[in-house]
Amino acid sequence: MPQQKRVRFKEDEQQVKNLHHLESGAVYGALLVVVGCGLLTSYLATRLPPALTVGDLERAPNAFIAERAWASLKTLNDLGPKPAGSQANEVLAYEFLLQEVQRINASKHDSQQLEVDSQTVTGAFSISLLNQSMTSVYRNVQNLVVRLAGSDVHQHALLLNCHFDTVASSPGASDDGASCAVMLEILRVLSRRPVRTRHTVTFLFNGAEETMLQAAHGFITQHPWAADVRAFLNLESSGSGGKEVLFQAGPHHPWLIEAYARAIRHPFAHTVGEEIFQLGLIPSDTDFRMFRDYGEVPGMDFAHIANGYRYHTRYDSMDFLSLDVLQRTGDNVLALTRDLAESDELAASDLPVGETVFFDFIGLAFVHYSASSGRLINLAVVVLSLIVPLMCFARARFDDVLREVIVGLVGTVFGTVFSIIACTTIARQLDFFGKSMTWYTNTHLILGLYCCPALLSHCFVYLFLTTFYTNSKSNLSLGQMTQARLVGVNVFWSVVTLAATVAGYRSGYIPMVLLVCSLASSTLNLLFNASRTHRAWMYIHLAGQLPALLWATNFYNVLIALFVPITGRFGGSRNPEVFISLLAAGGTLLCCSYLIPFIAQLRKMMNFTAKLSAITVLTLVLACLSPLGMPYRDESMATEPTPQRHYVTHTFRVFHDEFGLYKSTDAGFFFQEMDRNTRATIEEFVAPGESLTPMRQMDSCRAELFCALPFYSLWHQMRFNNYWLPGPEPLYDNMVTMAYLGTEQLDSHTQRLVFAMEGSIQSSIVVGPKEGVQLVGWSLLDHVPRPAKFGGREGHFVFITHGLPGKAWNVTLDLRYDQPKPTGELVDIVVTTKFWEYHHMHTPEFEQLLAKFPSWSHVVPSVALVSVFPL
Repeated sequence: MPQQKRVRFKEDEQQVKNLHHLESGAVYGALLVVVGCGLLTSYLATRLPPALTVGDLERAPNAFIAERAWASLKTLNDLGPKPAGSQANEVLAYEFLLQEVQRINASKHDSQQLEVDSQTVTGAFSISLLNQSMTSVYRNVQNLVVRLAGSDVHQHALLLNCHFDTVASSPGASDDGASCAVMLEILRVLSRRPVRTRHTVTFLFNGAEETMLQAAHGFITQHPWAADVRAFLNLESSGSGGKEVLFQAGPHHPWLIEAYARAIRHPFAHTVGEEIFQLGLIPSDTDFRMFRDYGEVPGMDFAHIANGYRYHTRYDSMDFLSLDVLQRTGDNVLALTRDLAESDELAASDLPVGETVFFDFIGLAFVHYSASSGRLINLAVVVLSLIVPLMCFARARFDDVLREVIVGLVGTVFGTVFSIIACTTIARQLDFFGKSMTWYTNTHLILGLYCCPALLSHCFVYLFLTTFYTNSKSNLSLGQMTQARLVGVNVFWSVVTLAATVAGYRSGYIPMVLLVCSLASSTLNLLFNASRTHRAWMYIHLAGQLPALLWATNFYNVLIALFVPITGRFGGSRNPEVFISLLAAGGTLLCCSYLIPFIAQLRKMMNFTAKLSAITVLTLVLACLSPLGMPYRDESMATEPTPQRHYVTHTFRVFHDEFGLYKSTDAGFFFQEMDRNTRATIEEFVAPGESLTPMRQMDSCRAELFCALPFYSLWHQMRFNNYWLPGPEPLYDNMVTMAYLGTEQLDSHTQRLVFAMEGSIQSSIVVGPKEGVQLVGWSLLDHVPRPAKFGGREGHFVFITHGLPGKAWNVTLDLRYDQPKPTGELVDIVVTTKFWEYHHMHTPEFEQLLAKFPSWSHVVPSVALVSVFPL
């Protein structure tokens, strides 16, 4: 068809332009397609394979049977919370796992060799997170280690790891009982095969992961079988159910990703997950760190991330899991175990190294390539996505095309800027009026609260550009103008892709896939010469956008499902509204950037924007004035509970003078602010006349090391805005003591203080050298990590876990000073004893306080004794 020239008469020009106009139904159809893609990807994200039962053994004797794993999980679940050091963990859970392994050993095939070792281990290491370091000490924690011998005489081993301990107040069905049940079933399946795997498979059931990854450190640094391990699979959870995601791999071992690609039938893996985790945006850590840092072993980290609301709460139970979850995880991990246990790589001494880009396409396909190839791919796609669509304008005036490309680029950039401004403004206002986290349970509210304003911002920017910057003298038809503006969108994503690539982020593949979809449609338009048609080019473009929409909406769904529950443990100092609003603005841009330029072709543009505005207003009303905006739910209010988290510690503090003599005591309740609404919840039941004091405003924060408060999780409690409410003394029947035994003068400027530690309970020590004094050595480690900083003081934080009870042990501190110090001017020491799951210590007053919390709260109570003394 010949190129349409400008016409002489205005009426004729209007008629020509009308050929390219779109009815208002087109935009609603486009939104329906976006929503439909979102629903489809949401369905695919939750689709799980049907579970196999014992009845399926006849037809699938070597398959993973979810029903048997479910029976093991039920026993672990029914034991209730199993924190390290408790009888439930050290005796009941450990003995159950040992008995299960013994049963598997009794039923194994005659050709298999199975060895069992019970490891009780003591050790220490330093660990750093969020720019703060601490020392982790563990004593008599337990590991159950099982080795299924391979046929290779060299005994190179693959390690599978789970942990059977839990946090207090949580049965830990998903974190991490389900993983241990999966490992038991994999051990059962492999042990009944008539032929051994080529390489040994070692199963580590570790008993102290929730206490700073301690049992894994004990295994990888002290167990004799650890030297044989060449790779590992770590099974974890930061949610409750759903698909397991591969979110860390290697590092720098691409052969592991190749094995994943070969073996996994149901892929769910993204490089961006690894980069998000390594940036510290997820407030958790896994045993992957221990195996990587202390064993220098490569591996893969898997975790369930769905329903993060239930993570570390009473709702992490079998009531909210299904056999299908175990079947999917078991199928994948069993297949990967078989592949690695037979692989050449596990025995190779010289393997290629390097980073890998890997991702799945909505669970249907898995793609992986080296990071160096990724840089070339990104560059090639960027160049082609700019050149190919411009070739469609070979007969058009370059100035006209360039003008519209710039309009498309400027519209996308300014639309993004104004969408961020609009969303964050709404976020701050909602937070100001006390309506934070209304979307916490009903995440669909995010669409109206933030996605609609973000889309509106893009629309208004394009309307402004269309009204004031349209070139009436252009030879381009309205449809061609839209195509040129889409090239401007390509330029935007090309810049984003190149910026991510240059900065070293492998997640540049996310916008690159959008460019590939746009490039595919541009190529088809060029081949079929469709760019100058009235409608054909548009249908080709929209067909190319379908996979892009599936890609983009899948990312939106995954990120919302991941980060919304995390805001419930963000702490109160950061505004979660702003974070979620930015996520929504980014998701809107990702999903709609290639549809927004069509705004200029709508006949009734203002009608569409008015309806979007009405949706936003209606959503604001529902969020702020209706029960839909209530952030939290319990099991009586919803099938999927979304509790608010609370940590409450009944605390007794004893202050001593420089001679170790009693000086004073006080007591109260220490509240940890887990989310933005915590203080409002607590203030509802603070009686008149009682004083709820922010931690940093307490008198002890000005006078004592680290406020003399019962810090347990150093990083969270230092960052959060915690609160103190005076109260009566708690009950207690024992405590950890740090008895001063004496001083040894090492030289004229160095003293060694000797202490005896007694008590096999969870505890912590903060050592704070005073001005002019430095801690230069101690018996805990062969080095002294850099101190943590809080409240203007530096202190060396020591976290101590006891598994099985043990004997007293000595601790020495070597302190160096420039000038001799009088008694009491050398060092401050704070010793905290923390009692988890010691319900007999709860006083009536404590129980009354706990009963005041709403039913939708998940409260983790504890009792703490804090001893403070200077030396």
